[in-house]
Amino acid sequence: MSHLHPETVAVTAGRPAHESDQPLNVPIHLASTYVAGGELEYGRYGNPSWAAFEDVLGALEGGRCISLASGIAATSAVLDLVAPGGIVVAPRHSYTGTILQLEDRAAAGRVVLRLVDLTDADAVIAACEGAAMLWFESPTNPALEVADIAALTSGAHAHGALVVVDNTFATPLRQKPLAQGADLVVHSATKAISGHSDLIMGAVIAADAAHAEQLVARRSLGGAVPSAFEAFLALRGLRTLAVRLDRAEATARELVKRLSDHPRLEQVRYPGFSTVVSIVVRGGAEAADALTGSTKLWIHATSLGGVESTFERRRRWAAEADTIPAGLVRLSVGLEHADDLADDLIRALDAIG
Repeated sequence: MSHLHPETVAVTAGRPAHESDQPLNVPIHLASTYVAGGELEYGRYGNPSWAAFEDVLGALEGGRCISLASGIAATSAVLDLVAPGGIVVAPRHSYTGTILQLEDRAAAGRVVLRLVDLTDADAVIAACEGAAMLWFESPTNPALEVADIAALTSGAHAHGALVVVDNTFATPLRQKPLAQGADLVVHSATKAISGHSDLIMGAVIAADAAHAEQLVARRSLGGAVPSAFEAFLALRGLRTLAVRLDRAEATARELVKRLSDHPRLEQVRYPGFSTVVSIVVRGGAEAADALTGSTKLWIHATSLGGVESTFERRRRWAAEADTIPAGLVRLSVGLEHADDLADDLIRALDAIG
């Protein structure tokens, strides 16, 4: 289906055959055990509900998808590909769960961690000398820095490093890292992929069959398998990703326009795509906390990518990088009307003393 537009692939891939009395959707397979002699054998090794989701996300990203129990489980499975003592290069501004994973492994001597400034491509590539893996997000969370994926991938490969891109913010509808040379793509499917804040799930998409088989082995051995029900829900959410993303992005751009000159803001950050905007509130942590506690529509919550608009001050988390401004508030734009979201946010900003 390589000739089809991604919006069509999201709707048509991973379906049962078009035959009489076949359901349009792959049913939820609630099975731990299968009759012997086939490919599945046991519920930790596979499930048709996972496979349907994997077919769709793999087709969208351009590789083979392996679904896992969470985004962190996906991260862990990928980092397990690094040999003991291997060097991992990662941006200083990354999802805190990823940084905590890396720091935990570094403290145990399992990896050597090199944190870099993603905005300095030459320095990132130089840091890859002798490295086993370059891991980065684009846009970064929550600084929203954008990387030149092709350039970083080429430079890292020249040093012999495996390249992993967390594509959670952009989704495969806005960028395809595998097509730009990356080896692996990671998603927290909890976020925009599923889009309804009702499940936890992760995925890795591999360009190379050998890496895919290694990741399947990690999933089977580690047991970080998704539930059939969550895989079903994630696929249902993925079917509508295109329309959700278009709508939320349009609202995000409108919010950026309306907020750009607000006197209570030092900065508005938006990479031009994705559903995430970051604002830096004048007055630091106290003013930002006042904002997140005084809106009617915006929900103070830590996740993102859902149909509802959420926001939070990221430095409230102790693990967040100290180079992130204390007053930075990350906005996850949902599907409410742009006027209502803007009015609610501006009213709250205006009320900050």
